[in-house]
Amino acid sequence: MALNYVWIVFFVIGLVIALFRLIFFHDYEIFKKLVEGIFDASKSSVMDIGLPLAGAMIFFMGLMNIGEKAGAVNFLARILNPFMKRIFPEVPDKHPAMGHMVMNFSANMLGLDNAATPFGLKAMESLQTLNTNKETASNSQIMFLVLHTSGLTLIPLSIIAYRASGGSTNPTSVFVPLMLATTVATVASIVITGIYQRLRFDRVLILWLTGIIGSIVLFALFINGLPSQKNIPVPTLLTKETFSNVLGNSILFFIIAAFVIGGFVKKINVFETFIEGAKQGWDVIIKVIPYLVGLLVAIRVFRDSGALDAIINGISWCFVQLGITGDFVPALPVAIMRPFSGGGARGLMLDIFKNYGADSFIGQLASTFQGSADTTFYIIALYFGSVGIKKVRYAIWAGMLADLLGVIAAILIAYIFFK
Repeated sequence: MALNYVWIVFFVIGLVIALFRLIFFHDYEIFKKLVEGIFDASKSSVMDIGLPLAGAMIFFMGLMNIGEKAGAVNFLARILNPFMKRIFPEVPDKHPAMGHMVMNFSANMLGLDNAATPFGLKAMESLQTLNTNKETASNSQIMFLVLHTSGLTLIPLSIIAYRASGGSTNPTSVFVPLMLATTVATVASIVITGIYQRLRFDRVLILWLTGIIGSIVLFALFINGLPSQKNIPVPTLLTKETFSNVLGNSILFFIIAAFVIGGFVKKINVFETFIEGAKQGWDVIIKVIPYLVGLLVAIRVFRDSGALDAIINGISWCFVQLGITGDFVPALPVAIMRPFSGGGARGLMLDIFKNYGADSFIGQLASTFQGSADTTFYIIALYFGSVGIKKVRYAIWAGMLADLLGVIAAILIAYIFFK
């Protein structure tokens, strides 16, 4: 599949729905709304996403260059090589792309979005050097992107913060369910994409997957055993909120310091190496912004036309007609919106907090939906756009299928934990 077709589909559906609303519902403001949305999305793509990303991108690309020259990236690649080479068989052993992907996955798991994106873009750039058809996504690039969209998160700092601001008396209650749901989505991503790519699920790969799942479950149980901050009169490190916040940020700072000190020990001119890599960061931003503007404007047209609302209402109607009126249905809009717009899904989640309460079953399920996947279409535009990929092949449907399995898992897990 080419991004060209995805782009056209969003615009055509938006036009058809807008004409339908104009003719049958006399919505004379619909095209004004669409045009205003186009200008607003164009502006926000650059001002709210592109430029804020530039600072983090420039810094972490410079840092990554130090890590490469000092050998830290290759060191990470060697540690996870037995696992990584099985899900990325096209990537040679100890290739820098392995280390870049490890850095991206690590930052994602720690909930450090500002660091994860630059690492991910660097990983996609490294994978592109191995791609023989520069405009068509390779198997390795698709596997990496689908794993990224599964949103594996061990420390969901942003969700906890939103729940606290939404009036939750126990904002960390979704910690373990969210971790389990993202784990299911991530494993599903590996299995679905791996079957399509005909990977060998040998004993080593199965043992690694089992070990990763087991480690996540043990970490979840450890976090779940910590007391909540609201039950401790004196601030202490060993509470869910404080431990989560300190762990993620301290690990990231340790990595930054280790790269800089390691470069100095290896007798590298650290600052000049940083500047050399940082310049590449700005080049990547310039490449990415047109793709972001194009796809995010198309998604905005799709949303503002009412097409996404129609899909959400249609799915809810189908559940009602089938006699499925479970408590999870009011939270589904968050799950449906999430692949298209992180901000839109967040707005729906906050609206649920306001109407149902952050600690209600629906509020906790919406929180789990928000944190158990990522914005698939935004990531496709950002990552593939950064290296000029135009033909994404099966990346969209593989990512969406993994998202669907993550949603189903989130519903089942929510019933276990919150009902």
